Amino acid sequence: MAIKRVFGVLLGALLCLSAWADNIELNPSHPERYVVVKGDTLWDISARFLRTPWRWPDIWQANEQIANPHLIYPGDIVELSFVDGQPRLSVKRGDGKLSPSIRRSSLDDAIPMIPIDAIDAFLNKPRVMTQEEYDSAPYVVAFSDEHILGSAGYKAYVRGLAAGAAEGYSIVRQGEEYFDGETGESLGFESVFIAESEVKQLADITTVMLSKTSREVRKADRLLPATEGVIVQNYYPHAPNTDIRGRIVGVIDGVSQVAQYDVVVIDRGARDGVEEGHVLQIDHAGETIRDVVMGGGAEVTLPDEEAGVLMVFRVFERVSYGLVMESKRVMHRHDVVHTP
Repeated sequence: MAIKRVFGVLLGALLCLSAWADNIELNPSHPERYVVVKGDTLWDISARFLRTPWRWPDIWQANEQIANPHLIYPGDIVELSFVDGQPRLSVKRGDGKLSPSIRRSSLDDAIPMIPIDAIDAFLNKPRVMTQEEYDSAPYVVAFSDEHILGSAGYKAYVRGLAAGAAEGYSIVRQGEEYFDGETGESLGFESVFIAESEVKQLADITTVMLSKTSREVRKADRLLPATEGVIVQNYYPHAPNTDIRGRIVGVIDGVSQVAQYDVVVIDRGARDGVEEGHVLQIDHAGETIRDVVMGGGAEVTLPDEEAGVLMVFRVFERVSYGLVMESKRVMHRHDVVHTP
């Protein structure tokens, strides 16, 4: 629930913006007003009004007659108006009252910015590790009662936990290796979540209790300190202020085609200036084909074609996780991402 609260509370910052947008294009079929319903996201609502819904912070305005405009709930009314020829979105409380009021509904009832359930599992469990980090992490050496594999409710024995170790650990296994789409440089490995564990007795060989297993634990699986959830306070969709260009180098769950609300891995991270909330355009990489007229094995590369939009929601040093928010055509691994 903490993550949902963060998404709701951040809305206050968005609604208090006063700057007008330059070159904001409205959706040709935009309504004059829209009544928020359960299941909406702020991105979806903005898409009803704007061609580029990620630019909603540019035209949101607080309704000065509402004492607490920080949250949007089902039943609230989003209205489109114009000031000096520029579009403005504002919110009117669903009860229709114009006098100052404070919404008393639970924060968890507020609509999120993006579909939370699409990224919730990726906020604290999957990580990206270098080979050195993986090799140096504590690891499982055996299980109780001579079991060959471990599952929830079993004890496991771990080597490498030092004094002052945390109480809880995620058990992970090395997954796909990610490579830079241009240079081929290794960017790290996905750490696949296997189980949670709780330290029971810290010693040279530490005893842990396994729980919440996604698959059976094996000997040599690694341990990472568990996190209760990444508290994200900066999901503020915006274009990078530099020219970022990279490629999709991984697709979570191993699907071959990428569609809306799929999570992808891009080969750009903190060292490249990528931030949480960055919006990047996805272009389908043009194919290289044989030129039948030129002959002699001559080839030509077709132009890239706009395919969709993603928003970065988690950043590592050399790669980032992005959620595909819009899809104009099927996308694939190796497609190009860049500053819109």
